[in-house]
Amino acid sequence: MRWKPWIALIRPFTLLPPLLGILSGSACAYGSAHNPYASFTWELLGTLLLGSFCASLMNAASNIINQVYDLEIDRINKPTRPLCTGEVTLRCALAASWCMYVLSLAPIWWVVPPPYDQGLLARMRAPWQAHACFWIYLAGLLCTFIYSSPRLGRTKRFGVWANVTIAAARGELLKVAGWAMVATVSLWEPWYLGLVFFLFLLGATSTKDFSDMEGDRLGGCRTLPITYGPRKAAWMIAPSFVLPWLLFPLGLLLPAPSGGRLLTGNPLLLALLGAALVLWGSHTVWLLLRNPEELAYTENHPSWTEMYGMMMAAQVGLAAAYLL
Repeated sequence: MRWKPWIALIRPFTLLPPLLGILSGSACAYGSAHNPYASFTWELLGTLLLGSFCASLMNAASNIINQVYDLEIDRINKPTRPLCTGEVTLRCALAASWCMYVLSLAPIWWVVPPPYDQGLLARMRAPWQAHACFWIYLAGLLCTFIYSSPRLGRTKRFGVWANVTIAAARGELLKVAGWAMVATVSLWEPWYLGLVFFLFLLGATSTKDFSDMEGDRLGGCRTLPITYGPRKAAWMIAPSFVLPWLLFPLGLLLPAPSGGRLLTGNPLLLALLGAALVLWGSHTVWLLLRNPEELAYTENHPSWTEMYGMMMAAQVGLAAAYLL
């Protein structure tokens, strides 16, 4: 079996952000005022490694399923991809994606926070509310089909709704899923942290759409650059690179319903993280707006690389702000 086409199919570079997102969300829960653990345990470490691996595996499955549904579009935009060249057949790709989906979701049923984490039997019999992590993973899985599959809407056809689908799965839900591995999600804090990444991806996820306009147009996908043109679309997504990071210092001022601050991480580090990301985002906006038309013919525009770098740096920085 030749592995190179399969490696190209799953796009390994894109698997790092979900892995970091899960670990970062877990670190935030562990370092928050809501941590139910008296100390860090080997069992918890195993849970976190399992959860982060499953998140990356699910992302690999979604990458494959997206290429299956986008085959005709990719023949124009990315003709060297394995499905386009025939190095991997559709049948094999579908079978692999379904196996990955099952393997990425099933083990998460045993991921529950205290006091239901005492043994495999106790985890399995925990009430459905304790399996929040499983339900969040399932919702993320459904989002990948809602984005790609015509039978479930294929929001990729509907401009901003494609952005909403991606931002929900890889922004909001990813952060909350990581938190759910350690502590309860019946709090405002994890959802607020997820909102930051949702708002960032709501615009930033469009950076890849500019170079795909030709194929997307023929495939009936009304992305923002197609609907509004490169220049206007660039201005529309620019705020997402800057404004979401202001929510970190704002969260230090907002009260939690149960009392105290909404965000319970290190105040100084959260403020510094927000400031650093605002500066980084401002630089990325400059790259976007100095020549918006350039986005349409540059396959890997610097703003796309900056987007991935910012997302991963934000995840690492946020984990540090809660653990230190």
